[in-house]
Amino acid sequence: MNNYPVVIDDAWFTVSQIDDETFVISEYGHWEKVHSYLLMGSSKAALIDTGLGIDQIKRMTDQLTDLPIVVLTTHVHADHIGSHGQFDRIYVHEAEEDWLVNGIQKLSIEQIRKDISRDITRLVPDTFDPKTYKPYQGQPTGLLQDGDVIELGDRSLKVYHTPGHSPGHIALFDSSRGYLFTGDLLYDETPIYAFYPTTDPVDLVNSLERISGLTGVSRIFGGHNTIGLEPELLQEVQAAVRQLRERDVVRHGTGIHRFKGFSVQF
Repeated sequence: MNNYPVVIDDAWFTVSQIDDETFVISEYGHWEKVHSYLLMGSSKAALIDTGLGIDQIKRMTDQLTDLPIVVLTTHVHADHIGSHGQFDRIYVHEAEEDWLVNGIQKLSIEQIRKDISRDITRLVPDTFDPKTYKPYQGQPTGLLQDGDVIELGDRSLKVYHTPGHSPGHIALFDSSRGYLFTGDLLYDETPIYAFYPTTDPVDLVNSLERISGLTGVSRIFGGHNTIGLEPELLQEVQAAVRQLRERDVVRHGTGIHRFKGFSVQF
């Protein structure tokens, strides 16, 4: 689950160190085992996603850096934007600006509250009440597009638009270290979801194919489960893409498809 040393073991958050300027902030007390990533450059820091919002992630980032922080949103699902309201500079892909501002249509607050509050194994703060929990909504500071580069000062992140799990999902590549941050496009242990009405199995497979062709990847950091997957997984992804297309199952309703190291659910 965690291959990196723990530097903060908080009541709710677990902070692990990937390198001197890269940290992962994990929420292991929730069934989704969500990870957010803090990357420091010489002039600013990037926080990739802000977690569930059950507790305030800024308590962790304040202990890790004094740099100004820009929040980069892999996608606008509740478990990745929970603490967005604690930061001044928030960026999202242009295809999900409306979701960030107005919420996801046809996704009921009752369902969100049910998902956010079930199977919790750690003590939650007094400020968390599942009966009144609401996903963050607000206007982003700016919009991201495919190919954008976020400069942190002696470190940069390239944006890859990787739709499928959601319309404006992005992956981010730190070429200076070979770190590929894949959000909910690629992780292990539990299926990658593309069965909701707001998902697109064809787009997901195309996005998986795209990132599988990236060169210079040293580690893959997903939004859930194991931290730091081996780059050889991308070869498995390439093979899986071929199999899914050959079997003609890239559409809603075909169920879970398992491969070596990951699975997808359509």
